[in-house]
Amino acid sequence: MQITEERKEHTVTLTVSGRIDVNASSQLEAEIAKWLPSPVVWTLVLDLSAVEYISSAGIRVLLSAQKKKKESHELVILNPSAFCKQVFDITGADIFLKIDYKA
Repeated sequence: MQITEERKEHTVTLTVSGRIDVNASSQLEAEIAKWLPSPVVWTLVLDLSAVEYISSAGIRVLLSAQKKKKESHELVILNPSAFCKQVFDITGADIFLKIDYKA
């Protein structure tokens, strides 16, 4: 799994590629924890368009981050890959996560 980071004012975008499996989920969790919650970052965007696989451990990380964020902050899942979307739909995670599909 690779994670690249882009900062713009009060928004941080983490672009994730590869596999979010049990081995990589702790790395994603650590990256998210750097920014959520943060007094200078109000929106954390996770671009999952290049994620080829996500396991239940990866879903747990995303749901945990959603639960930990402050009300004044936002966690957005951007353009999840077809595989991620399918897993979100099957597990019901899409009900709890804010998912944004942009062209």
